[in-house]
Amino acid sequence: MTRPYSNDLRERAVAAVAAGQRCRVVADRFDIAVSSVVKWSQRYRATGSVSPGKMGGHRRPILEPHRAFIVERIEQTSHLTLPRLKDELAARGVIVSHNAIWQFMRREGLRFKKNVVRP
Repeated sequence: MTRPYSNDLRERAVAAVAAGQRCRVVADRFDIAVSSVVKWSQRYRATGSVSPGKMGGHRRPILEPHRAFIVERIEQTSHLTLPRLKDELAARGVIVSHNAIWQFMRREGLRFKKNVVRP
């Protein structure tokens, strides 16, 4: 992800718009997108600041509180599949994607083999 434009550039662009210049002229002058000038101006009018909002950050694992249930289901049912586990979690009110379950399983070191011994 790219970094946001500097506050200095944002302030100069918003000041030019406040001075009466059109957004397109300001965008051409500073070599930025018209949409950026418009959004910065709107943000300034709404909040009084041109600083960018928070970008990125840490997302807490949504399945962490349900780890005990997942481990129990894996131990109980040797033929449990990820789609089936997804459906069981959905029945408990936890809506997640197949990939979210897969990543949780890998991160926690949880494994299960459906076919322990092949004939």
